[in-house]
Amino acid sequence: MNTYTAKKLSTLVALACALSMTACGNMSTRDKSTAIGAGIGAIGGAVLTGGSALGTVGGAAVGGVIGNQVGK
Repeated sequence: MNTYTAKKLSTLVALACALSMTACGNMSTRDKSTAIGAGIGAIGGAVLTGGSALGTVGGAAVGGVIGNQVGK
């Protein structure tokens, strides 16, 4: 996968995360924290790995776990 495609994919994943967070107004505080953590983690993972899809997904997973624990 070339760099342009990876960056494009990372951007689309981050946008999808951001849009999905706005669609769930009836979520619990913990659910919202998990979703926000996953979104921020995806963006952070993409930035830190130069747009790598694996970095984006890994960042989303780690961010989701952290957000879930913070939302307790």
